[in-house]
Order: sequence, then structure tokens, then C-alpha cells
Amino acid sequence: MARLVWLVTGCSSGFGWAFVKQILQRGDLVIATARRVDSLQPLKDAGAAVLQLDVTSTQATLNAIITDAIAVYGHIDVLVNNAGYIAAGAWEDTPDTEIRANFETNVFGVLKVTKAILPHFRQRRSGTSVFISSRSGWCGDPFVGPYSGTKFALEGLVESLWRETTPLGLRTLLIEPGRFRTLFLSKDHLKVRQSSIEDYADRSEAFNQMLSKEDCAQPGDVEKAVSTILDLVRREGVATGKEIPFRLPLGEDCYESIKEKCEETLRTLEEWKDVITSTSHDQIEN
Repeated sequence: MARLVWLVTGCSSGFGWAFVKQILQRGDLVIATARRVDSLQPLKDAGAAVLQLDVTSTQATLNAIITDAIAVYGHIDVLVNNAGYIAAGAWEDTPDTEIRANFETNVFGVLKVTKAILPHFRQRRSGTSVFISSRSGWCGDPFVGPYSGTKFALEGLVESLWRETTPLGLRTLLIEPGRFRTLFLSKDHLKVRQSSIEDYADRSEAFNQMLSKEDCAQPGDVEKAVSTILDLVRREGVATGKEIPFRLPLGEDCYESIKEKCEETLRTLEEWKDVITSTSHDQIEN
């Protein structure tokens, strides 16, 4: 297989860092990005090109950065939208500013970076966009409403993009990790708010303590997850000879949660089918 050129956002740690290391190990070329380019020095030393990129920048700024990124190797084959963070807190007393900030990074940032590269992909009639979503794009857990909201929004946007751009020869992969062992729950990556409302306070505190205890103790192996994603993009390894799905959950916990929700949804559809299907006009002209 020819060497691919990758552009990855959010490379200072976690999934992004693992992506860059494994891409280089497979012999491909990669442009690693982060808000602070100095945090990427070890990746640069390992052979990656590095660029400063803040997904909350304006569309014009991101367009210019993507133009610079394309110029590094002459083209880009794969975009990995990985940058993001968790905003946690009770619905009722999480300030709008914190919720909007989470959407600005996790949704609008992804939207702007992808918009910036799509003309390049369309011109070449080739390109793969990888989106790192989450189990939280399926399940709205208590006290992570803002984060779940960003991932539910991302899922809808990306599914539409997939249907719009597949006829143009472009590929879209939506990856939904469960709980993987990264710094995602560390103080630098997690914005937690303790509820000040008595009705929520105890459960909010217990949830926040659970997040702290799970930091760097999650069951998922990031290296295995990234290896799987690279296989999907490159159509090798575990993906050899298989039809590549648009959407793929990763992690045993994610599998169980999604399976449970799908079964619950099917039960509701069957139990309420007569009601659900009884709301059309009595006479419908063909």
C-alpha cells in the first residue's frame, strides 16, 4: 500500500499521541497538531511534521492552517478529528458559557477543521475523515450532559456528511470509544462542576469522585484501539477482506451499553407500534 499522509488534531496526549506514533511505525507520513506546538517536540523528533492548530480558531484561520498542512507533503489522505474534552456537571446549574465552550471545541471545532479540508478531498476525489466520538454519543449519563450533548450532535452531523460525500469517493469513519486509559479524566482535560443544588449535590459529588478514581484506570487499551482504527483506514489487519462500517464502537463497555440501548429501543418500537403508526392522516394521496 502507498504511504498515506495523515493530519491528526489533539496530539499532545492520549489517542492523538498514540495515532502519531503508530502512523509513523507503519511507515506513513503524519502532521501532528496541538494548541501548543512545543508539546509535540518528541513526536517531531520521531519523524512527524508538527503544526500549531487550535480548533476554536476562526474558519479563516483554520483554512490557512490546513493550506499550510497540505503544503507539507503536497496532499493529505486522512484527517483524524481527535481534539476534545469533557465538561461535567448537573444540567440545572452548569453555566451556559461552559456548555457553549464544550460545544465550541467538540462540535464546531470539528466542523470547521473538516470544512477546511473538504475542498482538497473533493478536488482529489479521495480522502478519509475519521471522527473520534464516544459511547456518550449513544448514552446520556447523568452529570455529563454537556459532553454527551456534544457527542450526540457530532454523530448526527457526521452521519449527514457521510451520506453527502460518499458519492464523491470520500470515506467517513465514526469511531465510538468507551472508557479508554488516557489522561482524558485528568484535571487538565476534564472540567468538573460540583452541583450546588441540594437535590443533586450528593449524587454529583459521588459521580465526580468516581471520575477521579477512574483516571488512568479505565479498562480500554488506547494502543489496541488506535491499531484497529489504522487497520480500518488502511484496510489491513483486522479489516482485511471486510466491508468497512461507517460507525464502529470500541471497547467491551461500549458494546454492552449500545447493545442494551438498541434492545430497549426495539422493545419500545414493538410495544408502542400501534400508537407510533397511528398518527398519519386518515387519507393520504399517493
